[in-house]
Amino acid sequence: MFKTLPKTTTFEYFLERKPDGIISELHDRVIVERQPIGEHEEMKGFLGGEVTVELKRLNLPYFIPKQALIKVTGRESAYSPDVFVVNQKNLSSEPLGKKSSTVTQAASVPLVIEVVSTNWQDDYAPKLVDYEILGIPEYWIIDYLGLGGGMCSKF
Repeated sequence: MFKTLPKTTTFEYFLERKPDGIISELHDRVIVERQPIGEHEEMKGFLGGEVTVELKRLNLPYFIPKQALIKVTGRESAYSPDVFVVNQKNLSSEPLGKKSSTVTQAASVPLVIEVVSTNWQDDYAPKLVDYEILGIPEYWIIDYLGLGGGMCSKF
């Protein structure tokens, strides 16, 4: 389901070589390819649909991109969340927005949703910290199978 390639790289190299149609992320200079399947995709589709309905109901200038990245400032990491909301009004101030469908500012991303899968450690740890550092106001972790629940009992 998830495949980590051993090669380390920079964000710029990652963008240049990122294959179309394959969900890829950069985790501290390591390229991670993801292929969510089954219930994970169902949950992702359901959440995206529900959020879209709410955005329309509230008449907000937001949309949910199909393939885009959130670049963590000052780090060689970029994520492609399962669902995230982009503030269309802020896109003109995004330096990588048009060139690579990448956002870097908290004002552009009011909500990120990650659906937990076999890589649950990434969703609960580095992504949570990176989204917090970036200043993203809302981060939802949807752990419908309780894969990361055991982690909380250790604290």
